[in-house]
Amino acid sequence: MNLPMYTDYLITDADKAKITALDNPKVTKVIDEAIQLMNPKEVIVINDDPKDIARARQLALDMNEEKKLAIRGHSIHYDGFISATNHDQARDKSHTAVLLPKGQKLSRGLNVVEREAGLKEVLGIMNGVMRGKTMIVRFFCLGPTNSRFSLSALQITDSSYVSHSEDLLYRQGYEQFKKLANKDDFFYFYHSAGELNERGNTKNIDKRRIYIDPIANRVYSVNNQYAGNSLACKKLALRLAINKANNEDWLAEHMFISAFSPIDGNRKTYFAGAYPSACGKTSTAMIPGGSIVGDDIAYLREGPDGEMRGANVEHGIFGIIRDVNEKDDPEIFKAITEPKEVIFSNILTTDLGETYWEGMGKKIQYPDTGINFSGNWTKGNRDAEGVEIPLSHPNARFTLKINELVNCDEKLHDPAGVEISAILYGGRDSDTTVPVVESLSWAHGVFIGATIESETTAATIGKSGVRKSSPMANMDFVIVPLGKYLSNHIKFGNKLKKLPKVFATNYFLKSDEGEYLNSKLDKKIWVLWAEGRIHGDFGAISTPIGNIPEFDDLHMLFDKVFHKDYTKEEYINQFSIYTKSYLEKFARMEALFKDEENMPPEFWEIMESQKKNTLALQEEKGEIISPFDL
Repeated sequence: MNLPMYTDYLITDADKAKITALDNPKVTKVIDEAIQLMNPKEVIVINDDPKDIARARQLALDMNEEKKLAIRGHSIHYDGFISATNHDQARDKSHTAVLLPKGQKLSRGLNVVEREAGLKEVLGIMNGVMRGKTMIVRFFCLGPTNSRFSLSALQITDSSYVSHSEDLLYRQGYEQFKKLANKDDFFYFYHSAGELNERGNTKNIDKRRIYIDPIANRVYSVNNQYAGNSLACKKLALRLAINKANNEDWLAEHMFISAFSPIDGNRKTYFAGAYPSACGKTSTAMIPGGSIVGDDIAYLREGPDGEMRGANVEHGIFGIIRDVNEKDDPEIFKAITEPKEVIFSNILTTDLGETYWEGMGKKIQYPDTGINFSGNWTKGNRDAEGVEIPLSHPNARFTLKINELVNCDEKLHDPAGVEISAILYGGRDSDTTVPVVESLSWAHGVFIGATIESETTAATIGKSGVRKSSPMANMDFVIVPLGKYLSNHIKFGNKLKKLPKVFATNYFLKSDEGEYLNSKLDKKIWVLWAEGRIHGDFGAISTPIGNIPEFDDLHMLFDKVFHKDYTKEEYINQFSIYTKSYLEKFARMEALFKDEENMPPEFWEIMESQKKNTLALQEEKGEIISPFDL
């Protein structure tokens, strides 16, 4: 290791030896450059040894980035907060950008900064940023180890909370680095929380930058602590993987992978699913009776028999905790209220180390005082802008390993992945999409995924309640042109010998009075119907927008699963086709996609077919059509 002579820092001989043992000149160069750039007081290197992992966790407590809670293994971390509109508690889209050479651009909604100018800016901000702090060097594997899904990732950070979080979320990768056939083939990440205030939070939020450099397979992230902006292997690595996948022959997707079984439990069917943040993704992945491989990011490749196979990039969950309660999310609630290693972020804690968050359940007696994301909190407190501060942040989170869940799937770490038989796409839609509908073809399924719409939520900084397009629930992370990304989906499906079925789901359909037409538990019925369709158990009603369930099948499922008498009135309210709303959506999508370059021709063919057939149905039967009239 060629250590810079002028840097005054400490590193033990044992930690130097860990780097030398990798025999990887690029790894050594990346670490050397990080030391020279950020000038830490000391450097520690963590490998796959359980003692090293325990060391990393203890460091988070010693550095006060986390504090112990009442339940054994639980800890709390707080991100920075100034006001409701000025904080570090969600992904910062406005200061996240892709570095591209001059003249290159990406699709709508994605920030691009000219590469040389961006590097000059962020390196200037990061110059000396770790002075007086500890640099932590970590090695992780994205996907199962020793697998064709495996990608290696090196993170360099000064946040012990980030380091600890990665241990819960990602597989250790130090030994995987030793096995790299191409020693240059890995992602790497520089992160610093920057200068800290008296609470240990980032002071210079205005200088927060998250710059993705796909040419060098690296990310620079500075002046932030929120995991979505700082954890290298989270969405930062997803962006780099999407770039890699779309220049090779596979897919990197913002998807869960879970297995569901029919009522008699005589088989297991694996689904992948893409939902924008706070749209039901984790709760779908965790439907009672199923088993979970992963809740967030999936790599999809062609299997040996021409099937789609998927693997979870992670082995942990970084989930939104709001509304997690014993009734609606029993597996998650049980997991995060029992002794085990869990990191909470931005919820309320008391002097006794008790934890509270919004939506815990009707029987919960919430305290009027405590410590939360804003500091010392009393009910009724307001921020600098006069906005009342809730007891927990709407985007508060929990982090734990998937194998801590009773419904963890036995193939979580299978190097071959699992066969994906279906893909679910869902958004937040109050007036158009029925609760579940099957696509008419693979190309139509890609169209459904490409045209996901969702109301914005607290998971991203900015206004809530704005309807936005989110192709494949992945738009924030697609750092290749959208036309190329969608074409790759079409091409990938076309080469498979065994195509998965594609379904759209919508848990947010509302009545004219604004009441939800679905219960939170109903999603199990929609998924069971989809599982039955894969195996030919259920029929369907063909419509221009896809195949919808027949009443008798849903009536049977509700009866057997929930002992509920599902009525024809409920069926009509949920599965009527609102032709006007669909035509309005197609018009919105046409306007959004018309300027995208190199869109796959199949997209426009499906668009024209959808418009033509839906308009013909409207002219024949009207703007609101009962499923009994189809």
